[in-house]
Amino acid sequence: MHELSLAQSIVDIVHQYVPVDRGKSVKSVKLKVGDLSGVVADSLSFCFSAITSETALGTATLEIERIPFTLQCKNCDNSFTSEFGIVVCPTCGGEDTQVVAGTEMQVVEIELWDDRTG
Repeated sequence: MHELSLAQSIVDIVHQYVPVDRGKSVKSVKLKVGDLSGVVADSLSFCFSAITSETALGTATLEIERIPFTLQCKNCDNSFTSEFGIVVCPTCGGEDTQVVAGTEMQVVEIELWDDRTG
């Protein structure tokens, strides 16, 4: 289960940007995960919760935005979403395509609670 090591890496990234003593300030961690990244979103969320449950990040949530598998045709410049293995352009029928999205996994935002009073 590589989601466990991915969840630990996410925690490490959070700690790079949020000091450990401010961990309780983390409201959510937002990710972009491509459909072809090989990541099982439910497993990743479970692992993140398990790793952070008894820590300062215990109340933080993991928000995952799925990014569809998207290709771009080199013949007609059309961008289109597809299923894995289907690379034929629906506009011109061209097979000379390149992947432009759907393989990524990125931490895009760490949201903090507002600590200000009054």
